[in-house]
Amino acid sequence: MKIDGTNIDIIRELKQGKKSFKKIADKLSITENTVRSRVNRLQTEGVLDICGLVDPAKLPEHRVVIIGIKLSDMNLVEKGAEISKLKGVISVSVVTGRYDLIVLVLFKKGFGLLEFYTEEISTITGVNSVETFVVYKSYNLKVPYIF
Repeated sequence: MKIDGTNIDIIRELKQGKKSFKKIADKLSITENTVRSRVNRLQTEGVLDICGLVDPAKLPEHRVVIIGIKLSDMNLVEKGAEISKLKGVISVSVVTGRYDLIVLVLFKKGFGLLEFYTEEISTITGVNSVETFVVYKSYNLKVPYIF
């Protein structure tokens, strides 16, 4: 699917999430039908998801942690996909630098770092080392609520 300027404008307008197609159409000087059909196509093609996001810092007893993972072999994509399915995982990125994967994890009361490492990461073969970065303060971080 070709992402043109109109698609980008529609996505930008949906940043607030609850804006009506009519308001977007009026602002962009296009028809409501055009907005609706493009949004549907963007969703079908996997370019756009419309979902509620939360600020984890405002959720009681929740914390975001970033984990850098070094693998013992180079099957980065396969391991990234496998780790992305673990409980608490918001996202996994294959990266350059000192780590192979960067994992963003949401914890809550009763499911913290110890549980994540002992119950989840321990099931993944080929993890050579991990380094944990606890997020104390973030700016503009909104995540899907996955629990």
